[in-house]
Amino acid sequence: MAGARAAIRYAKALLSLASDQNTTEVVGNDMKLIANTLATSKDLSEALQSPVIPSSIKKSTLLDVFKNADKSTNNLIDTLVTNNRINILGDIAVKYGELLDKSKGVEVATVTTAVALTDDLKKRVLEKAKTLTGKDVEVENIIDEDILGGFILRIGDLQYNASVANQLNKLKREFTLN
Repeated sequence: MAGARAAIRYAKALLSLASDQNTTEVVGNDMKLIANTLATSKDLSEALQSPVIPSSIKKSTLLDVFKNADKSTNNLIDTLVTNNRINILGDIAVKYGELLDKSKGVEVATVTTAVALTDDLKKRVLEKAKTLTGKDVEVENIIDEDILGGFILRIGDLQYNASVANQLNKLKREFTLN
């Protein structure tokens, strides 16, 4: 992640400004939209990284794509263009979301499964994660068919691996040691 420290500094400054203006949620929605758009639009992401495309075109494109964005978000884009740092906009958007969640006491639990979680299973994972952390938890489901079955739960630095692939690897190690 190029410019990770700079992205954190910009995200902290934006969160501070949004807090002062009571617009943390509005800016948070903008940052989610920016992060998702840059993650899914390869063309836009590559355009921001390109040294060949003039900053003025990058700015006008971003302001056009995110025309309903908050004033603080537009000011961030202006500042990044002025400082020749527009290429880290996606990183800033992700960091802002993490900082906002942290400030609200919300933890993100990542559940990796072979198939999508059902609503009932998602609710059970939420309850278990809340009891483990004592915080509000949001569940993010990642689908990875390589784990074969079961799940991998990550909450912050904690990881619980109950995948079939992990159990098979344990058995394989036991057999090779004996």
